Amino acid sequence: MLEFRHIRSRMALLPLIFLLMIQGVYSADDGWGVNYSSSSICALKGSTVIINCTYEYPTGHQIMKVFWTNTDVRQPNNDFPDLSEDSEYSQRIQYLGVKHHDCTMRLTDVRQTDSHEYYFRLTTYKPDGKWIGAPGVTLNITDLQLESSGERVIEGHSVTLTCKSRCSLTDRSTFIWFKNTQSLSERTDRNNQLILQSVRREDTGNYSCAVQGHNLTSTHQYINVIYAPDKPVISVNPSGEIKEGDSVNLTCSSDANPPAEISWFKGETSVASGQTYIISKIRSDHSGEYKCKSINELGHKYSAVTLNVSYPPKKVTASIIGSGEIMEGDSVTLTCSSESNPPVHNYTWFKVNKTSSVGSGQTYSITNINSSHSGWFYCEAQNEVGSQRSVAVSVTVLHSYYNLLLGITLGCGALFIVIIIIILFIIRRKQKDAKTEDTVGNQQGDLYCNVHASESAHCEDHYSSVTPKGHRTDQTSAGKTPESGDPEEIQYASVHHHATKEMKSSEEIDNTYDNIRNYKPDAAVRSNVEETSVIYSSVK
Repeated sequence: MLEFRHIRSRMALLPLIFLLMIQGVYSADDGWGVNYSSSSICALKGSTVIINCTYEYPTGHQIMKVFWTNTDVRQPNNDFPDLSEDSEYSQRIQYLGVKHHDCTMRLTDVRQTDSHEYYFRLTTYKPDGKWIGAPGVTLNITDLQLESSGERVIEGHSVTLTCKSRCSLTDRSTFIWFKNTQSLSERTDRNNQLILQSVRREDTGNYSCAVQGHNLTSTHQYINVIYAPDKPVISVNPSGEIKEGDSVNLTCSSDANPPAEISWFKGETSVASGQTYIISKIRSDHSGEYKCKSINELGHKYSAVTLNVSYPPKKVTASIIGSGEIMEGDSVTLTCSSESNPPVHNYTWFKVNKTSSVGSGQTYSITNINSSHSGWFYCEAQNEVGSQRSVAVSVTVLHSYYNLLLGITLGCGALFIVIIIIILFIIRRKQKDAKTEDTVGNQQGDLYCNVHASESAHCEDHYSSVTPKGHRTDQTSAGKTPESGDPEEIQYASVHHHATKEMKSSEEIDNTYDNIRNYKPDAAVRSNVEETSVIYSSVK
């Protein structure tokens, strides 16, 4: 009866033991317990985690098995899984408890899938002597993330890099920093931030962080330091002498971030864009200064280069200094001009139909010239690049008698001009007289209206006393009378001049008598004239 009550008492305690075992709580009097150094551990992926643990059990019990599990859910066999028997853990988990009551465990190369709550489990040989340390230790596995205050930083500004994890690392870690996988040993400290003050273009690169003593490194963060273009550098290919007809490449290089846009100018005129400017078959007019402009969003810079194109002489011209005729004994100077680069270093003179040169130098002088010097002359200009000949000019030497011939020619020319002037004057005078005659003809009726005395009342005073003296009554040999209209019939009139109040001008008088033809009668006729002042005329 006493034994039965004892059994009943033990059976009544079983639910309570199970409950305490599930909750991991026992009163100190019971003698069961598991203690963990930390209830939560944050570990880096790939690192090794050690969970420190101690346990207690009542006296009178003998330990049969201890192990770690990651669940508080029983399996079908009414127990918890042993991680040392799990293929995911078997090679990485190690029980470190070497002393009584020590349950420390080590887990290597932790992974993201290792993020669980872990429990220590112990069993004794007694059926009711089993215990699990719940609640257990929560393990969080994290990687490292690197963040920056700005990925695109202007040169001279500052930037801050922060090394972050998904959970707070349990130990006070020391952070190390890398740039392009190279350790920045001078920036190793316990601060999880890297501050770059007044960044330079050399600070551009990929940054990462790590915790000292661990192989895990963070993700990379690219820091892009931007800056205005540096002064461009221009290279010329070929770099030596440039000859007309060559192909020339101009290349402009300028350090800038973001990369600069390149454009080319000759003077103020834009000629090309792009890093390389190609001039095919360069000409002399391509000589000059070329500027390269490098520009991005932060600024621009210029550089310049001068192209000096070499070419052989061109536009070579021979000419005679002075003007006028070249006489025997004179001196003559010929000059040669041209364009070239570099300047002409040698001028040579030739006479057509002569195989050898006759002189050298930019000017060629002939003194005490004679007829043998007559001919065609040309010059040849030469520099380091090539040569060219001019068109020939003529030198004609005149003999000494040419002066006399020239004087005669000039005299005859002057005489001819004088004769032409006289002829023109006479023609002009005759034209003027012809106009005057027409005027006098219209006035004749009035001038001689008093030829008959009976009509004197209508005439002017000049000729009011003109009276007929008579006429020949003899017949001609043909028996014709004067009235027959014989053209040889002459009438005689006595003209008495009376002074007038106003005298006609000499020109008017001349015009008045322009059409009076004078005749000289024979002596017999003249004897019958009563006055010596009689004018014999035939009035038309």
